[in-house]
Amino acid sequence: MKMLIVDDHPMVRKGLVSTLSAEENVEEIKESSGVEESVRILSSYDPDIAILDLRLGKEDGLDIVTQAREMGTKTKFLILTSSSKKEDFIRAQKVGVDGFILKEAFAEDIIYAIHVVARGKKFYDPEITQSARAEDDELRELTSRERDVLLELGKGLNNIQIANRLYISENTVKKHIGSIFSKLGINHRVEAALYVNNSISLNQ
Repeated sequence: MKMLIVDDHPMVRKGLVSTLSAEENVEEIKESSGVEESVRILSSYDPDIAILDLRLGKEDGLDIVTQAREMGTKTKFLILTSSSKKEDFIRAQKVGVDGFILKEAFAEDIIYAIHVVARGKKFYDPEITQSARAEDDELRELTSRERDVLLELGKGLNNIQIANRLYISENTVKKHIGSIFSKLGINHRVEAALYVNNSISLNQ
């Protein structure tokens, strides 16, 4: 198995190389610290798996995935990041990463994630998926119409606009919003918009 490790911190790269070099099925490991260099390596080296950090200085590691997909590479991408933000996980899913694991994970967990991805399956860090399940439980309390209203709130629409879009009265919209706020434990429209835009479940 050929691998590429992309991280802007040399010590992180060296640590991963040291850990992965002990694996029997790892043939060769290349390193990179930025987007342009990584894309160049991907085009000529064609690794089986690339392990990427999300933040490479001022660059976005997901740009590597996007460009690699456009090139038609068969490389599988595993994000290894210190960010547990839902919005980062959502972005990673949207560009089609094969795995997402936090840097705080144990070395054996990272190796396990690599093996799962190598077999053609997805691997998402349990801490991220547990957050998604908790969010699902909250959303199940909403009626289908309340979910519709919540999604429109996420777009920044006012009550009249939501009423027109969903073919309901403005008074009904107000009642739905009051129920949504109560069930999700939020107090303002801005909070509702942030909830929608940061929601794993609503964005899938």
